[in-house]
Amino acid sequence: MACVERCRCCANGRRHSSILYNILRSEERTASPPGPRRGLASRGCPCGSRRRVALRSPQVACKAASAVLVKTLRFVQNVPCFQELPLEEQLLLVRSCWAPLLVLGLAQDRVHFETVESAEPSMLQRILTTRRQDEQSQPRSPAPSRQHHGHGGGSHLPSAAEIQAIKGFLAKCWSLDISTKEYAYLKGTVLFNPDLPGLQCTQYIEGLQKEAQQALNEHVRLIHRDDEARFAKLNVVLSLLRSINANVIAELFFRPIIGSVNMDDMLLEMLCAKL
Repeated sequence: MACVERCRCCANGRRHSSILYNILRSEERTASPPGPRRGLASRGCPCGSRRRVALRSPQVACKAASAVLVKTLRFVQNVPCFQELPLEEQLLLVRSCWAPLLVLGLAQDRVHFETVESAEPSMLQRILTTRRQDEQSQPRSPAPSRQHHGHGGGSHLPSAAEIQAIKGFLAKCWSLDISTKEYAYLKGTVLFNPDLPGLQCTQYIEGLQKEAQQALNEHVRLIHRDDEARFAKLNVVLSLLRSINANVIAELFFRPIIGSVNMDDMLLEMLCAKL
């Protein structure tokens, strides 16, 4: 396959100047983390983990998350070995990893956000609202609007437990004081996921992921010689990412901005644009 041959060509003779060098270079060019933003963690309720919450200051938090998303996609675009992949492969990878990459970016830029409990509508309100929507949809047949698949049929506020998972992840990253290089290698590990169904260059992508992990291990052994468990701790960070739902990230930070726009469509447009 032409793609595989081109991938091998890309890998040969550029083992240390492909993903490792260029991920770090692109990260250093785009990373300019601001000072810590002041903010109080949501107080939460031990018996209300299922209660729905919303951002206390959506204008501020959504703007910060949008800036991190732009920076994240710019970082991805600056990795030459990612650009070597066919567009279909790039889209598969980005659709799969944009949320964990974004959360890593939120941690790196030390973005704090607060949430407040959202008033739940009563059962009567839900029945009346549903009936009203059904009545309004019957007289006419409007053109079908594009639904944001993967995020439900409407706005779905995250639960307190889901928000706590995000905040717990951020706190874990901040407690480890992860460096710019470590963030770069973590992002490389997340970006190049060979286990996605539909990928064609799986061996090439798997090789890039292993390179990122190896580079992270070597960096940790060199810089943190007194902390033999640091590499394992950073891999725990990666495992915590699996507990964060991409739909929750989309609903929390982007649904207030993009409305019913398909998140995948927005990512495609941003990825193909020169950010």
